[in-house]
Amino acid sequence: MKKILAILMAGVLTATAFAGCGEGASNTGSDSGSGSSQGSQAAGIDSAVVDYKYFGEEDNVKLKVWAPDAAVSLIKQQIEEFKKTYSEKTFDITVIAQGESDAATQMLNDASVAADVFGLPSDQLNKLVDAGVIAPVAKGFVDYVTSSNSEDTIKAGTLKNSKGEDTLYAYPETNDNGYYLVYDNTVVTAEDAKTLEGTLEACKKANKKFIFDAGDGFYACTFAFTGGVKIDGLEDGITQKFVDYDEDEAVKTLQAFARLIKKYKGTFTSLNVKNVASGFANGTCGAGVDGSWDTAVNMKSLGDKFGAAKLPTINVDGEDKQLVSMFGYKYIGVNGSSKYPASAQILALYLAGEDCQKQRTEELGWGPSNINVQKDPIVTESAVLNAIKDQSLNSCTQVNIASTFWTPMGNLGNKLVADEWDPEDTAATKKLLQDTITNIRDEG
Repeated sequence: MKKILAILMAGVLTATAFAGCGEGASNTGSDSGSGSSQGSQAAGIDSAVVDYKYFGEEDNVKLKVWAPDAAVSLIKQQIEEFKKTYSEKTFDITVIAQGESDAATQMLNDASVAADVFGLPSDQLNKLVDAGVIAPVAKGFVDYVTSSNSEDTIKAGTLKNSKGEDTLYAYPETNDNGYYLVYDNTVVTAEDAKTLEGTLEACKKANKKFIFDAGDGFYACTFAFTGGVKIDGLEDGITQKFVDYDEDEAVKTLQAFARLIKKYKGTFTSLNVKNVASGFANGTCGAGVDGSWDTAVNMKSLGDKFGAAKLPTINVDGEDKQLVSMFGYKYIGVNGSSKYPASAQILALYLAGEDCQKQRTEELGWGPSNINVQKDPIVTESAVLNAIKDQSLNSCTQVNIASTFWTPMGNLGNKLVADEWDPEDTAATKKLLQDTITNIRDEG
């Protein structure tokens, strides 16, 4: 009888904690989302570790985890620590390399065979929520997650559920999903790095490449954004919304980029960002635009020659304009079809916790969303994370972005870097911009 009562009590406690795992569960109200330490204590969470009662009857747990290539080894180590923390449970957890940018696509293909726990960028969250394939953060964990992470990451991870209620749908992992200028400081000086013209000239003098992935919409949107084109969420939940902008100014800015690209042909090189680190390693790259996810490998390639700064300015008709980028956040999500929903939530909470975030900052250079880790000298004294923070002030937020945004922006970038493109053809540049916006909106 005691055993039966214990099982029933565990079931009641688990049901209470995971009431937010089903569709329609709201994260609003006086007992959630407050960020109070009392709420965290009430949930029984200490440093992202919960009591065994939250597992309910789940045991002999089999989970699949998706992690980006650079993080697979460390995530495996962290999962081994997770197993030791819950040594009374039996786990079979497989970690598979899966790029975060493709996570939503793979989930939407067939959520039933996808990972139970996975990383994703902020712009993919709305698609997963609309498709009903991502489970909201367990309601019993919301207070702890909210109080532990920066307000902007909580806000970006909160969407309306089918009942119109604000719901936190994923565990914040980073607040650094953006890019910056990384350079060889024996080629490019800190002064050179302030302007695109100075950076390109320094690379040219040293016979080194400047690498920028102009064919990828994630980076190529910088051309348009710098000219004043900005996005502002979705209309009707599908179509990309743009704020009003000065078309003539945007066209002039695109032409300024095209002129520099043509002037520094052979120096300005459009390649995948993975070529930045390899270029540093083999001595062919002087500078490039890359993100925090490649910080560790770039630092390894450059050693004492490592330099980092926010993106530079570009001169447009005598005015130095700051390059404007895309900036977002990364999360850990839970598959709504997981056969072990409680265990998946607990693992996601653990991996998104303070200790694991700090470890990833130390070993991978990722910028944490956890507010305690953000205060650590490893963050405050990081040239890279400070550069990304500075650049985030000159960016468009990567949330609520139509799936049709990326390809047209990439096509715009490919056009501007093409040998046959004429930077002085104002009419053609205007048409390119108009076609880009039309393709993004009409395909929505």
